[in-house]
Formats: sequence, structure tokens, C-alpha cells
Amino acid sequence: MHKSKLSHSIIGILLLIGAISIISCATATQAQINYPNHPRSILIMPPINQSVDIGAPSTFLATAAYPLAESGYYVLPPTLTTEMFRQNGVTVAEEAHAIPHSRLHEIFGADAAIYITITQYGATYYVITSAVQAYATARLVDLRSGHTLWSDEVRVTDSTSSSSNQQSILTTLLEAAIDQVANVLRNRAYDTGRKANQQLLTAGRERGLMYGPYHPEFITE
Repeated sequence: MHKSKLSHSIIGILLLIGAISIISCATATQAQINYPNHPRSILIMPPINQSVDIGAPSTFLATAAYPLAESGYYVLPPTLTTEMFRQNGVTVAEEAHAIPHSRLHEIFGADAAIYITITQYGATYYVITSAVQAYATARLVDLRSGHTLWSDEVRVTDSTSSSSNQQSILTTLLEAAIDQVANVLRNRAYDTGRKANQQLLTAGRERGLMYGPYHPEFITE
């Protein structure tokens, strides 16, 4: 009787180990599907701007390299790649995004490219409050195969309003006017765009990029 119970216990343990192994294999396979050839170098494509603020692309382009480099990737300098696009007659982001992936790989030598589309950017003013918003989507595409390795979106809103409900309407309007001027002087839209890029392109978060090969945690990914 004891032998029978012992046999059943051993069989149960073996089945549990087998189930864990299957789950582990499935997780590893999924990671390989997402990153069949893990990129080492990344090209940042000129961002497509669907917002009304003409300064949005320069903000996202200028602030995209840092989080990608911190995540363990070699990032081609955006100033140099933008100049190369310009010298070859590509001055519109939509035209750059239409270039075949294999051609980009041939020209720049990068393993992958980040494609960013800005859907909303800048300040919106109301009577007694204002909001600075930065919404964008991004895709990491393998330039050797053309496959999308990762994609996500980000929404960052920085709102300001009156500090007290007891103050007069004149004081509230005055504060709102001062705040709107401060938005221009401090360029809060740039800070909000930088924050959005930081959230969107930093590895290790939920739904985020996997760590690159130059990050200490790359091996344990």
C-alpha cells in the first residue's frame, strides 16, 4: 500500500517537472519568435508627425537615442543619419519610412530600425488650465528580414490647474495666463516629449523592448 502511494507521488512529481519544462520551452520559443536575430545596432528613422506642432519630430529624434543606448543597443547618431537622408533627397519622414528595409540595411549597416509616429504633441490651453501632451507609437523592425520585432505606444499628459478653489476668478485667470507664458518659455512640450520617449524606448518594462547585447541583463533576458 505504501509502495503504491510512493509510486503515485513519484509519477506526480515527474508530471509536474515535465509541465514546467514545457512552459519554459514555450517561453523561450516565444522570445525567439520576437527576436529571431537579436539586433545589436539600431537606426532611428525620421519620426512621422501627425500632430499640429512642427517641433514634434525634432524632439522625439533628439531624445530617442539615450533610452535605446541605456537599454543596451548601439545607436547610429541621429544627426549623421538625418544628414545622410537629406543629402540623398529624402527630406520627408513618410518618404524615409517607404525605403525598403534591405536598402536601409545596405546603406547604414544597422541591424534594425525604430519607426516612430507622433499622433499628438504640444500644449492645449483652456480658460483656467492647460495640458501638455505627447502621444506616439513605435516599431522595431529587423532590417535584414523586414519583420516587426516589437511595437508599443505611449501617452504622457502634463496638466496644470489652479492651486486653490477659494481664490477669485481674476486670480485664477491671472495664474492661467502666467502658466501659459511659462509653457512657452520653459518649452514644457519638449520635456513631455522626452518623458514619452523615455517611457516608450526603455527596455525591461512590461511590453517593453528586450535588453540589448550591451546591457548587463542581456544574458538573463
